[in-house]
Amino acid sequence: MLNRDSLIELNKGKNLLAFSGGVDSSALFYLLLESNIKFDIALVNYGLREQSIKEEGYALELSKRYNLKAYIKKAPKFSSNFEKNARDFRYSFFKRVIKMHKYTNLITAHQLNDQLEWFLMRLTKGAGVSELLGLESISKREDYNLIRPILHISKDELLAYLKQNGYIYYIDSSNINQKYERNYFRVEFANRLIENYRDGIKRSFDYLKEDRDIVLSGYREIFYYKELYIIELKNPKILSRVVDIYLKKLGYLLSSAQRDELKRENSIVFGGVWAVEVSNNKIYISPYIKIVIPKKVKEAYRVAKIPPKVRGYFYKEGLDLTI
Repeated sequence: MLNRDSLIELNKGKNLLAFSGGVDSSALFYLLLESNIKFDIALVNYGLREQSIKEEGYALELSKRYNLKAYIKKAPKFSSNFEKNARDFRYSFFKRVIKMHKYTNLITAHQLNDQLEWFLMRLTKGAGVSELLGLESISKREDYNLIRPILHISKDELLAYLKQNGYIYYIDSSNINQKYERNYFRVEFANRLIENYRDGIKRSFDYLKEDRDIVLSGYREIFYYKELYIIELKNPKILSRVVDIYLKKLGYLLSSAQRDELKRENSIVFGGVWAVEVSNNKIYISPYIKIVIPKKVKEAYRVAKIPPKVRGYFYKEGLDLTI
């Protein structure tokens, strides 16, 4: 049942599963075991429901039963913007665990319903094909690979698998609270569409990904270092798409207004954090760092045609100009 390309990657690395005890991650837990994939688990307890204690206990019980390491973290209370703050906290925790214990892959249980939710949410905000297909089976991050091996499987299929095998799982009641935007799209649209048109939706995502790959064949990554990317752009029409792809790798999502800005400007700082410069058919993306650069070094950067807004990162990291 697991995605073939994901299995190949998982068999090569050290794996950490983002676990919650819900339908998706519980089904993925057992599918990984059946596929003989070695992994450990990490869980964030938000403490919002009494059931959270049972879910944490379940994670510890499974880790003991199958001789896995379990990393548990209790989240603070978030006074506002819960979805974003919870996600940022969760992935920050995962990243620390990955770095400390040298994992190469983070496995998440995003499935077909999640993929359609994302599609619909981006569709309503204005998006091109690369933004609509924001969830990938394998995504490269700075310090690890993000693996989603069940993007092609619906929630109903995962639930049927759990029930057929008598596996324990928990239902998170907050997933239907429509005060959260994603839940609204889930309850009102995605779940109903998948229930009635699952196979057609699966095929459509496959076709769209093929089309996306053709559209985005007009660029080539020519240099990568930590948080710096230099991309050769062969087709100027896909500039905003390419920048969106790379900023997403760095954990930053462009708005539709920011994508429009890319059509007008060649030198931009997004969110006060990420510098994007377009020069000589190349895209430079790096953290935006304000730093005093010696006059001789600044002149060397000018001669080497290093764009101004990325020079701070070049200087901080001591990068060779021959790149």
